[in-house]
Amino acid sequence: MGDAERNMGPGMLLVSANVGSIFEDPDNMLPVWLTEFLSTINRVRPQFIAMHCQEIGGKNYETSMQHVDVFLERLLSSEEMHGYDRARIFLDEDFKTVESFTALGSFYFVHESIRNASIYDWQARKFRSLSGREVYKGNINSIPFKHKEKFPQDFFPNFRWSRKGFLRTRWSICDSIFDLVNIHLFHDASNLIAVETWPSAYSNYRHRALEHTLKRISEDKHEKVPHFIFGDFNFRLDTQSVVKSLCATAKEERIGNDGQIKRLVYKEEGSENGKVVLTLEKKVFDHFNQEVFINDFKWLHQFDKEPKRFADRLQELDITFPPSYPFSEDVREGRQYMKTRCPAWCDRILLSQSARDLIQRGDEYTPVYHVMGSNVCMGDHKPIYLYFRLVPDTA
Repeated sequence: MGDAERNMGPGMLLVSANVGSIFEDPDNMLPVWLTEFLSTINRVRPQFIAMHCQEIGGKNYETSMQHVDVFLERLLSSEEMHGYDRARIFLDEDFKTVESFTALGSFYFVHESIRNASIYDWQARKFRSLSGREVYKGNINSIPFKHKEKFPQDFFPNFRWSRKGFLRTRWSICDSIFDLVNIHLFHDASNLIAVETWPSAYSNYRHRALEHTLKRISEDKHEKVPHFIFGDFNFRLDTQSVVKSLCATAKEERIGNDGQIKRLVYKEEGSENGKVVLTLEKKVFDHFNQEVFINDFKWLHQFDKEPKRFADRLQELDITFPPSYPFSEDVREGRQYMKTRCPAWCDRILLSQSARDLIQRGDEYTPVYHVMGSNVCMGDHKPIYLYFRLVPDTA
């Protein structure tokens, strides 16, 4: 073994993917999604894979949860996954247990080239060596290898109940110990409310839930270790400021009845026909030029404020890709946003400072933080991934 190879830690691939869309139209979307995911595996050839999925089974989970088995079978039987002789998969599918159902799915694969790999038993408070592939599905509340919580109902008071929560696992890979936390935070329910002020009510809901998660990690009885938190944070841009920037020369028209605003229309001042620049409704965000979000997106970073509220505790690599949501669910359109929400980087991979210290640096070890499936339809959320080399054991 040469010096360069000896000094290389294992390749780590972390993926965040809200997969709800692919279970709504599995015949068309599932093959495309899996092809793109597996081609990424084949290209970067990681030795450890952690894929955090949200909305397993889709929005209509009562009828579409059955498609999860097809997804899992195709994934496990694929040629690209043959070298991963150990796996632990957690699928929270029991939608009848409303008080604990999160629809989170956490997939972990360890390549045969890694000799030392263990998962933490939260009940016994010790690590267990991995062997074989294990799938935990349905009601997974009693499984000791995960820490799962659904957020309290009062965290999102305007909804009867939600599937939002987190699922945490702890790993020892080549003697490096770290937590991997799958998370799904609350969405924006109405553009008309989101545009009123910053931070919006929805942003505050997300802030409270993430604070709760970090507190649960930091104050429990277990040893404190580096943590990677990745999932659908549902982080949104400062919508009020984005609208002001997009419509700086436009005139606002408010349309509604009975004192309730139903639509905001921004028309360009000085134009002959009053060109409509932007239309806002509860679930409509229709700007006349999508290029400002797809190709010229860098100007949006100044409005990406939600993660900055945690900058003292959570870090992130530089974002060099367009907002990950809300892309068209039409399989013929890979680079078009739906006209429903202001595009935003909902899907993120955040890490503690101690976790960032686990990422190997150097000319040969530059980490990659990017979107998966840039030009194909991956559903309304584009998966994002972080590939890096784990700092090698120097003992």
